[in-house]
Amino acid sequence: MRFRNASVRAKVTALIVSLTLLWAFAAWVTLREGVNLLWAATVDSRIVEPSEPLLVELQRERRLTVAHLGASSRGVDRGMRDQRAKTDSLRAEFTSTAEGNVVDLASDEPLLERIAEVNVELDKLVVARKAIDTGKADLSQATRQYNNAIDAMYRMYDSVAAFDDKEIAKIGRTLSDMSRSREFLAREDALLSGVFAKGTFTESEHAEFVKTSGIFHYTLNEALNRLPDEDRTAFDAWLKSESVVRLQAMEAQLVQHEPGMGPLPMSGESWRVAADGTLAGMQTTTLAGGDRLLDRIIPVAIGVIVRLLLAGGLGLIAVIASIVLSITTTRQLLAQLKKLRDAAHELSDERLPGIVERIGHGQQVDVAKEAPALEFGDDEIGQVGQAFNTMQHTAITVAAEQAELRRSIRDILLSLARRTQGLVHRQLTVLDVMERRETDPEELKELFRLDHLAIRMRRNAENLIVLSGSSPARTWRRAVPMVDVVRGALAEVEDYTRVTLMPMGEVVLVGRAVGDVIHLLAELIENAVSFSPPYTNVQVSGQLVANGYVIEIEDRGLGMKPEDLDSANERIADPPEFRISGTARLGLYVVSQLARRHDIQVVLKASPYGGTTVVVLLPQELVELDPAPRHPEGDGRPSLPRRTSTGTTLATVARPAENVRTLTPPRPAHFPSQIHAVADPFPAPAPAPAPSPSPEPEPPAEPEQQPVAEFTPSGLPFRVPQANLAPALRDDTPTQPDFEEDDDERSPEEIRAMMGSLQSGTRLGRTEAARLMEEQPGGEA
Repeated sequence: MRFRNASVRAKVTALIVSLTLLWAFAAWVTLREGVNLLWAATVDSRIVEPSEPLLVELQRERRLTVAHLGASSRGVDRGMRDQRAKTDSLRAEFTSTAEGNVVDLASDEPLLERIAEVNVELDKLVVARKAIDTGKADLSQATRQYNNAIDAMYRMYDSVAAFDDKEIAKIGRTLSDMSRSREFLAREDALLSGVFAKGTFTESEHAEFVKTSGIFHYTLNEALNRLPDEDRTAFDAWLKSESVVRLQAMEAQLVQHEPGMGPLPMSGESWRVAADGTLAGMQTTTLAGGDRLLDRIIPVAIGVIVRLLLAGGLGLIAVIASIVLSITTTRQLLAQLKKLRDAAHELSDERLPGIVERIGHGQQVDVAKEAPALEFGDDEIGQVGQAFNTMQHTAITVAAEQAELRRSIRDILLSLARRTQGLVHRQLTVLDVMERRETDPEELKELFRLDHLAIRMRRNAENLIVLSGSSPARTWRRAVPMVDVVRGALAEVEDYTRVTLMPMGEVVLVGRAVGDVIHLLAELIENAVSFSPPYTNVQVSGQLVANGYVIEIEDRGLGMKPEDLDSANERIADPPEFRISGTARLGLYVVSQLARRHDIQVVLKASPYGGTTVVVLLPQELVELDPAPRHPEGDGRPSLPRRTSTGTTLATVARPAENVRTLTPPRPAHFPSQIHAVADPFPAPAPAPAPSPSPEPEPPAEPEQQPVAEFTPSGLPFRVPQANLAPALRDDTPTQPDFEEDDDERSPEEIRAMMGSLQSGTRLGRTEAARLMEEQPGGEA
């Protein structure tokens, strides 16, 4: 599987290597036959040929030694001395030729062991001669020593490596068996030499003779049956010779002769003449068979040499030609593939993204011009190139269609969001009217719940607008206090009662970023509330830092894995292109888009309490110190929106030209309110004894702020209503979409503020009146 994925160059290299190895293997197989032939010739010339005369002379020396011991002669006669000299001379020649590095290379380990064994037995034979000369060795001991030396030489012949040709190897083994059969005849001759020297058979000698004679005839017949016809003819002629026929007749007489029953049936001289003729004829016929075998080997050797030349020479030339052809073909193939690869990379990395971007901006694209046909020839690579031309044309066409489809989907999302936003705004207007008319606390509670759900619906509609790449219509021209911005975000969170709001400081947020920051904080706070246990709180705090203003949102949930935190931070810092299929984390995508509009940094990190902390860094150009800080009520200065003294409602005072519904979550008197400052910097004073609440002071007029220009994602500026009007003609109400409005003179926010103040003052007056009546004597309880 790994080789399947390798490069073309690697595959061609592997092919060349495999071809070279195949040639090397074929050359080695042929070369091995030649090497075996060379080693066989070396073994034959240095071991076999020098040992054959030594073997014959050892057989003769054994016969003379046995005859000498059989005659009970003392000393060493001249014949034995001459024979021993011949044997020693041939042994010296054999020893000199069997030694050396050439023999070591040509011989395997078993053959070297057998050569060493032959030398050991020949050394023992030297010691045995001395025992024979001094009369310390009897006939059987002497015979056994010579037999051991000769048997060692035959074991050496058996260890000679066979020829690779099966037929030739079979003939060679048969001739070797024929030579071994001659050894049994020589043993039979040596035994009878001692018998004729004594003039009679002993029981043991006769049994040994019968056994040796039987082995000779058995091995001879077995070898003759395996000989080829040409060699069998020569041995059949030898079997019919006079000496062999006479020897067989004498053997039969000696086998039938009873030991100790008179003289032997023939003389020793007659036996020696017949035995010498038979042994010589057998040796001559065996050597002639070896010569014929050599004649058969020569053509085989020539064939081996020819195959070696063909496999080594022509094969090497073929391998070199294949390598050259493979390299040139690979270069051409890689050049064409590189051209095709570069064209594919250019299409995928440059042309196709550029075409999609231009289509996204509404430009028209000429597919024939953007996807010119590439020329790759008419071969297989050229056919692939033609398929690539078709593919790139189709890819550009499909990319254009997909870009148009995405743009249409975004337009649909924007249209649906705008419609939903209009309906939600009308719903909020109707709810305002119903809240003003309703007096039942339970019904008012349900209306406030509907009001809160409608605000959340508006945020979801704005999510669609963000996903479509546009900007929501909620914008402010004037700066808004940061605490009101955070409260406006809380109004869009479902489980806002679990949020603890820490002191935010006297900081205001510029108007152009209010809507997006409220939306961003609402998404993050709702995410913190949703992914933490219901019995825990989410803490929101803020403070000025060197690089701007930081808002921290900390939950007490289970937290996120480090790899999930890294993935979320990367997604926020570098948001990918929005895909219809990527719906797993739309909240992060919305947050990333809102943060990117105003260069806001959003970072998720692990909380020391086990949850997750979100750090929102607003840049310095978005925040300002509040030019008119608000203080507690009753000191003649503007006041912050706060809960009433009962601690059950959050009555708010609307700043001029601000939308209180957007900034502060509306709640009825019986709603549990947990959105509170842990350490409120402006605690509410005790209620003053007054029959009726005095009107709340109006906040001083704030200095006029210049509108800040905003731009759409495509680079077009936002239209800012009333930006170029004279100050006297401006309408200070916040910029909202042109939705259907109620016909009352006052806005719902102003009416709610007035009703809240009236309700608070009435409750305070009733409480004070009840206290005064209790203090008067005789007053009603």
